[in-house]
Order: sequence, then C-alpha cells, then structure tokens
Amino acid sequence: MMPLVMNELDVPRTAASWREHPAAQQPPYPDAEALAAAAADLRSRPPLVFAGEVDSLREKMAAASRGHAFVLMGGDCAESFHDNTANNIRLKLQTILQMAAVLTYGASTPVIKIGRMAGQYAKPRSADTETRDGVTLPSYRGDCVNDHAFTSAARVPDPQRMVEAYLRAGTTLNLIRAFTMGGYADLREVHSWNRGFTDNPAYKRFESFAEEIDRAMRFMEAAGVDFDALRQVDFYAAHEALLLEYEDAMIREDSRSGRLYDTSAHLLWVGERTRGPRDAHVALLEGVHNPVGVKVGPTTTPQDLIDLIDHLNPQGDPGRLTFITRMGAARIREVLPALVEAVREDGRPVTWVTDPMHGNTITSDNGYKTRRFDTIMDELRGFFEVHRELGTVPGGIHVELTGDDVTEVLGGGEHIDECRLAERYETLVDPRLNHQQSLEMAFEVAEMLRQ
Repeated sequence: MMPLVMNELDVPRTAASWREHPAAQQPPYPDAEALAAAAADLRSRPPLVFAGEVDSLREKMAAASRGHAFVLMGGDCAESFHDNTANNIRLKLQTILQMAAVLTYGASTPVIKIGRMAGQYAKPRSADTETRDGVTLPSYRGDCVNDHAFTSAARVPDPQRMVEAYLRAGTTLNLIRAFTMGGYADLREVHSWNRGFTDNPAYKRFESFAEEIDRAMRFMEAAGVDFDALRQVDFYAAHEALLLEYEDAMIREDSRSGRLYDTSAHLLWVGERTRGPRDAHVALLEGVHNPVGVKVGPTTTPQDLIDLIDHLNPQGDPGRLTFITRMGAARIREVLPALVEAVREDGRPVTWVTDPMHGNTITSDNGYKTRRFDTIMDELRGFFEVHRELGTVPGGIHVELTGDDVTEVLGGGEHIDECRLAERYETLVDPRLNHQQSLEMAFEVAEMLRQ
C-alpha cells in the first residue's frame, strides 16, 4: 500500500470538541505541565499508520458487513512493555495467521486479520483504587498510564509512558510489517503449522477438517496457483481508544483529502464503559475517518445503537462502524435479536462482530480471574444462531489471545483445570486463550461458518 502524506505539525486536535463532553476512565495526572509536554512530543512525531492503509481496511470492513469477508481480531487483553519482545510478537502473529487460514477455508471468503496489538496499552477499570492487605492504591490502568507493581510510586500516572507506548507500538508495527511482507505469512508455511496442531491427540476431532484443507492446498499447487503471490498478507492494528490525550495527540490531517485520521491504529473501538453517544470517547471518534467499533453489552437498548449510528455513521458509509457484542453466553440469545433487528430496520450498514470473552469472566475457587472455554464457545454459537435465524450477517470474532502456552482459561482440548491455572497465569488484567485454545476455537468457528 502506498501511504498518503500526512501533515504532522499543524494538526487540529480533533474535528469534534471532545473536551466539552464527559470523559470517563481517564487517569488523574498530577502534573498538568508534564502531560502537556508529552502530548506536544507525540504531536511532533510521525504517524504510526497511514491514511491509505486505513481506507483499505474500511473497504474490507464494508465487505464483511455484506458477508463477503470475515473479521478476525485478536491479541492481548493488555500489552505490556516487558513483554514487547520480538518472540512474543511473532507468536501472537503466528497464532492469528493460523486461525485465519482455517477460517478462510471454513468461510470460503477472505479473512481480515486485525491484531489487538501495537497500542493496547491502556485498560478501563471497574474501580479507581485497589486494596491489598489493608493498603489502598490507584488501580493499574495499563502500561501506557502506570506500572503494575503494587507500590505508591509505581501507581502514579506518568504521561511520559504515552511516549514510551508510542515508541513500542512503532517497533511492533515495523516487525509485523517485516513478517507479513517478508514471507513469514506464506500460506504453505501457515498450513504446515496447523498440521502440527492436529497431530496432537487432544485435537484429533479436527483431523478430517485439516485433511480437507490439505487436499485443497495440493489441488491449488497442481492447478498452478502462484503461491509466491500468497506470501504477503495485509495485517491491521487496533486498540481501544481509551486514553483520550494519547489519541488526540495522534490525530493527523491527510494533506491530499483534508480528512483527519487517528494514526495510532487502523481501527479504534470504544468500550462498554465509555460508549455513551454524547461522551468524550464517541465525540473524539466522530471526527476521524478510521473505521471504528463500539463494544455492546447486555444492557444496551435498540435506541442506544441508533444514537451511536447517528453520531458515528450518520450518512451510513459502509465499513465505518462495527458493533462488537459482549453479552455473556447466558444473555446473547435473549438480548441480541432485538438489537440486530433495530439496526436492520434503520438501514444504515454496520459490521457485527462478537467478543465472547468479556461477558464470561468468573473467579475460580482458588482466586484466579478466568473464563471457561465451553462458555466462550457457547456465546459464539449464540451469536451465529441469532444471525442465522434473522438472516443477517455474522461479520467476525474478537478474542483475547496469546501465542504462548499460558494457563489462564479453563477447559479446551487439553483440559486446563483450576489446579493448573497457577502453572502459567501471566496476564496483567484479563485471562487469554493460549495458542492451542485459539486454534481449537478457529476450527470450531470454521465449522459454524460452513453451515
């Protein structure tokens, strides 16, 4: 993709005056001058993504809304500076590429690959403070804000961390581009990784599916398909647009079109806690040309969605707006139909994506924040069932995952139980699918797509 030239110096802060709106989940920075200095530093730096890339993703999200593509969005719950290593980035990318290969075959459509990567450094919290052993400190809000260590000094919000997040996001994107453009994403290589997965006795039930893909690959080779043309893939970055000062500082004007883009990522989403149609987060994203998403929980009303469409996509531009549902397995079949029907009746296009993770968080008997793989899959099935019954399009999935063999989510083919949670429980905030569970999900979703 040819990047469009961006005006990096004289930039309007935003097309919407988000500072005039209520802004939840913002850190209480103790030094206003330090915050202003960090924001000014960010405004002087180059964009992390480019207008041409963003526009390309909008077109693909439009295709997903019509059922002509399928969205796979995955990555860490919260990225950390400590784990921002080449190996961790490679393993997450490998996992997403493996999942995408399986889903492409199951859906018989292109899969849009989006990483919760290169910017997912801030997290909303249910409480402003955390108490341990009688000591109360500010909550950890992600490495972009403060440190995870439970000390008074570590938990003070530091605006210089925004600059550190920018630098680490840039190196992550550079490495991703090198991998995806340099042959690491070669379909033949990705397929060979998946064959290794099905060799595991725990996943034998997917062996026949993998053999179908293998036959398809051999057919393509015999038919003279140019596999060299499949060595490169488009890969996009996304994160929650939570930290408003950071996102504001990353807005740039495209000198060719005059449009404003949030150049911190290709796609930004608003979380369930900050999605009020007249709140600051929605106001900020109103003014940028990126594709945007909104997390939608079980308390959402049909009117809430219409109001969000009025603010974020009033003209009904295809590919602009994605609703990411996070209902919980027990509620999705009850709540989602009325929301989908209201949007269909409105007529302006949206892309429907499911997040089956966040509505299914529990605490284990031994005190770990976790999720059950079977419950996650039940919400996924409910999402597909609702759309099938209504004749609408299930556009994609949004999952928290890692390429490592962590033990944070219960169940799956390798039967992680509560005793095993302590073996490799490494997340800083929410539990993630490990590499094997992610691929298991991909095979199961591919079977749903085939129906």
